[in-house]
Parts: sequence; C-alpha cells; structure tokens
Amino acid sequence: MTDLSNYRNIGIFAHVDAGKTTTTERILKLTGKIHKSGEVHDGEATTDFMEQEQERGITIQSAATSCEWDSHRFNIIDTPGHVDFTIEVYRSLKVLDGGVGVFCGSGGVEPQSETNWRYANESEVARVIFVNKLDRMGADFFRVVDQVKKVLAARALVMVLPIGTEENFVGIVDLLTEKAWIWDETGNPENYSIEDVPADMVEDVAKWREELVESALEMDDAAMERYFEGEQPDIETLQKCIRKGTIELVWFPTFCGSAFKNKGIQPMLDGVVSYLPSPTEVVPQPEVDLEGNETGERAIVDPNKPLRALAFKIMDDRYGALTFIRIYSGKIAKGDTVLNTFTGKTERIGRIVEMHADSRQELDSAQAGDIVAVLGMKNVQTGHTLADPKHPATLEPMVFPDPVISIAVSPKDKAGSEKLGVAIGKMVAEDPSFRVMTDEESGETILMGMGELHLDIKIDILKRTHGVEVEVGKPQVAYRETITAAIEDTYTHKKQSGGSGQYGRIDYTIEPGESGTGFTFESKVTGGNVPREFWPAVEKGFKTSMVEGVLAGYPLLDFRVVLTDGAFHAVDSSALAFEIAAKGAYRQSIPKASPQIIEPVMKVDVFTPDDHVGDVIGDLNRRRGMIAGQEAGPTGVRIKADVPLSEMFGYIGDLRTMTSGRGQFSMEFSHYSQCPKNVADVVIKEAQERKAAK
Repeated sequence: MTDLSNYRNIGIFAHVDAGKTTTTERILKLTGKIHKSGEVHDGEATTDFMEQEQERGITIQSAATSCEWDSHRFNIIDTPGHVDFTIEVYRSLKVLDGGVGVFCGSGGVEPQSETNWRYANESEVARVIFVNKLDRMGADFFRVVDQVKKVLAARALVMVLPIGTEENFVGIVDLLTEKAWIWDETGNPENYSIEDVPADMVEDVAKWREELVESALEMDDAAMERYFEGEQPDIETLQKCIRKGTIELVWFPTFCGSAFKNKGIQPMLDGVVSYLPSPTEVVPQPEVDLEGNETGERAIVDPNKPLRALAFKIMDDRYGALTFIRIYSGKIAKGDTVLNTFTGKTERIGRIVEMHADSRQELDSAQAGDIVAVLGMKNVQTGHTLADPKHPATLEPMVFPDPVISIAVSPKDKAGSEKLGVAIGKMVAEDPSFRVMTDEESGETILMGMGELHLDIKIDILKRTHGVEVEVGKPQVAYRETITAAIEDTYTHKKQSGGSGQYGRIDYTIEPGESGTGFTFESKVTGGNVPREFWPAVEKGFKTSMVEGVLAGYPLLDFRVVLTDGAFHAVDSSALAFEIAAKGAYRQSIPKASPQIIEPVMKVDVFTPDDHVGDVIGDLNRRRGMIAGQEAGPTGVRIKADVPLSEMFGYIGDLRTMTSGRGQFSMEFSHYSQCPKNVADVVIKEAQERKAAK
C-alpha cells in the first residue's frame, strides 16, 4: 500500500510568460524525470507537446506528469497562462491538493495571476509562491511580495531572501536555517554551495527571520509563550506551524529564484514537501446524491472506501480518448466496472496509464490520491463522477463559463463535412468551454469560445490534427436581450377541434430581474384557478421561449415571471395547453416590456510603456471603453478598463502598432451591459438581413 502522506498533487499556474513551463522543466530535470531541459522559446518544453504550443511558445492545455523528490511522489499539472484557456486552470485546481503560484519578478502580479488566484481561493487550494525571473531587468522580489498583499489580499510568508538583483542575482538565503545557497554560473542546478549569510545581509536576514518566526508561532500558543519568555523555537516546530497555516490558507510560503538560470528551485521543492498538504490533509470533496442535493457525506481519501473519482479532462490522441481522473477514495484496476453517476450507465476500465506529458506508462491499478488517465471510457465527460456501482454518489460537479464569441465555419468540400462532425465531437469532449451549434435555418456550423485566440487555436487543430480545411466567417459577438419595463398581461389559449379541446388562461406579470439572475418564475395563484400541477408547464413554456428574443433572436436574460391568476376547464385543460398559453404570452408581452439588446463587456488589462499611455487610453475611449484605473510599474503602466467585446476584435495588432510592439493585454468576460441605440440598431438590422437571406 502506498503511503499517501508522501503524495503531493500540485498544479503550477501563473500569468502568461511568468515562467510556469520553464519551472516545470527544471523540476523534472532536478527530479531525474528528464535528462535535458527543453526550452519554451525553442519549442522543446516537455509539457508543451502540441504543435501549436511549440510554435507560439505558450501553453494551451494542461499537461500532467509525475516525479519523485526527497522520497515524495509529485503529480504535477502545468497549466496555461493565457486567459482564453482559463478553463484548463479551473479544472486542474478542482482536482489538486496544492499549487505553486509563479509570479514574474519584474511583471509582478499580472491580470491572469489574479484570475487564477481567485479560482484557487474558490477551490480552497493551499499554495506556495515562487517569484521567478529575478535575474531580469527591473526584477524586485520585495515589490512582488507587496503586490501579493495589495492586489491579491493574500499574506506572503517570506521564506527566503534573494542575494543580488537583476544580472547579479546569484542565490538565496534560507531564513529558517540562516544559510546562503549560492549557484555558480555553469547553469547546472546541482552546482551550488551552502555558505554563511553574506555580511551585508545579516541585518536584513535577522529582521525578516524575526517576522517569519512571529508569524509562524501564531499557530502554536504554547510555543509563542515560550518565545516571549526568550526561548527560540527549533526549526521543526517552525515548519510544523508554517505547514498548519499554509493548509488552513492563512498564508502562502514565498520562495524566489530564476528557473531559466536553474537557481532557487530546490528550496521551493523542499517547501512543497514541507508545507503543502498530502491528499489526506485536504478537506474531502462533498458528495451529492443523484438529484444534486448535498448528502452531508464526503469522499474521504482512503483506498479502502468505495470508489469516488472525478473525470477532469478528456484528451484525444492517436490511441483514442484518454480520460484523466483524480481518485478521491477507493481504487481501480484494469477490467473493473464503474458507474458514471451522471449518465447512470456503467463503464469498463480498459487500460490505466500514468502520463508524462504525451508519453505514458502502463499501470495495473491506481488508488485514492492518484491522478491517472484511463483508456476505453465511452460516455464520460469532464466533471462526471465515477463511483462504485454498489455505493453510488456524485462529487460536486464543475461549472463552466459561457462562451462570449462565435464564428461560423463550413468545410471546403463535401468530403470534409463528415470529418468535421467527428472532429468537432472530439474537441467539444476535450474542452467544455468550447461549444458548437448548428444554425438550423442556414445549416452553418457555429463554433463558440472564450476569445479570438481560443477559436484561432481550434481552427488550427481542425486543420492539422484532424485534416479538415474550413472556410471561416467573421467573428460574432454573443449578444443577449433583456427587458427594461414591467408589464401585467393576460393570455388565453383556446382550441376546439372535435372531441376534447385545449384551454388555459393565465394572468401574469413580467418584470426585469437582477443582473445575472437569468430567468425566475413564481406562482401567486390562490384558490385553485390554475391547479398546482399546471404551474411547471407555465414555467416551462416561458423557459423554452427565452432562447429566442423578440428583437434580433438572441436569448433573453434576466427577467421574472409571476403567475397571478388564470382559469382552467375541467375537461379541456392540460399541461400542454398551459405550456402553449405561456409561449403565446411570451410572444404577446415581451415586445411590450421595452426589450433591449445587451452586449458582453470585457474586463481589459493593458500594459504599455510610459510614452504611449495617452495613445492607449484615447484608443480605449474610442472603443467605448470605461477606464477603471491605472497603475504605474517599473517598466510601464497597467491600464484597467471595461470595453465591449464587439470593439476588441483585432485589438492586439492596433496595440502593437501604437506601442512599437511593446504593449500587451489580456481580457476576460465581466458582465452584460445595455447597447447604445446606434449599435443595437445595427445588430437588429443584421439579424433581420440574416433572416431574410435564409
């Protein structure tokens, strides 16, 4: 039986370009998993194995690998940093016990770091921080520590201090042992010496160590008392206290180094072992019953309990579909039959493999705490729970954001049509934030995703991986409709055609709902004028109608229907009659409730050198952007703004032109907001033209 206390399931996450993948490479080299580090800029990183990743120098999908350090087994997931692939970070954090947040020493806490940090907080994942790229110009460890406090509202517990800055960065001082780790210039991570603290740092080390000791002892009252009486705590006591505070998310042990130059990785790995939790130390996942209600039970990490495993990623490769699963309790072996509680069907475990990026190692079995991939699963999707058929239970499902951008695609030739359907089916299974629909009237295939880059990569995958050439339409914004006025109305559905007819009358009010509430329904009928068994039919009638708004056919959001009265017929009334009445009421009343087009607004974060701030702000204003704030950094200014998505197409090209290629930006969906009349008129006109063309 494997000792679970020696397991560490960790994810590495950060803003794009902070050095996550390089850090992962160095960890794999140090732990003996690979013999030569591959560089991201050469397209040779182990975990960036897709062609698109190697060309663009970015991580697109999370990659799993495992290795050993100090007799502990690490299951590591390297996640993407780009905002269009946030979903990969979210679902990885969902199944991990700990994380390493990598921050760039000069860039600091960047926009995507904030999003990832928020996801990690929601998933209650303990983390250590690694401030990377300290050899870069403008790098400042203490500024990043300060930003963690201000921007992330998190407590960075400084464990090491850097020796030297920028190109003079040579090593770190470990505050616990008060020893300096100094690396030579060969770039070999093993070439370091442990020395006394440099004379010019003695005072700083004493100050920061005192702060570390006092923080750590907050977790142990008895040790704190002894400390105030003059007794210094030993390193073991301090480590125990730091571990406790880390697991309880009180603070985040903070290390630093340069992954590219192989400096500072070992102390960070020791920190992962010492302070991040093993699978048994994490609050177990809550279980829900088949109706989705919490049972009060939890999936306790124990190989001897009934099986509970969560499928968190589907990946299609040349051998078939791989289902990545995190096993919370119980064990699985080749040939076992497990229950997919989402579909209610059983699945047979074909082969079990341990992944190392895109290579694999066969296993006969796996147990609680493991992250493995399984071949042979037919109907398992991301977020499904695999359970013991005799003891079914569901783990808390994952919730994925809705896409904000869409494009129409069509195969270039007839032969591609069938291939396109198969390829898209596989891609949707792999990525829950990528959706597909067919426009029934035009027959076009509509791809929907989280951003231009997201859809760009999907088209590339269709072409290269699946060999399907497609014609691509102009990107379309996912507009929505809503109402702005309340209305009281009545509708009668009456149909007589020999024999029993259909009859249902409803009196109702329709009013605008709070932003983000979607559709809510309430019945205030008393006295049985509309029998209770017909209420769900009325609700269903409105709910199925809301997929098509009355202005331009976009789904209707954020409205509330209250059923106030009505009438029924003892013979002619049925659930169907009331459902049809509700659909008629929707068509009759929504146009009277001042409907409006609303558009997705993005939270945009732009980095620009100082000289171009005026140009960038002026351009964002022209794009109907609302500037929310700006923040000066050592190498430029970060501008935060809310900008409608429709105005952001092709922005990266314009930004690079304005800033001589030095500007960067990231954006994510923020909220829906009312369209100005001139924009709404264009949207409605285009919708009418599309309808007429069909």
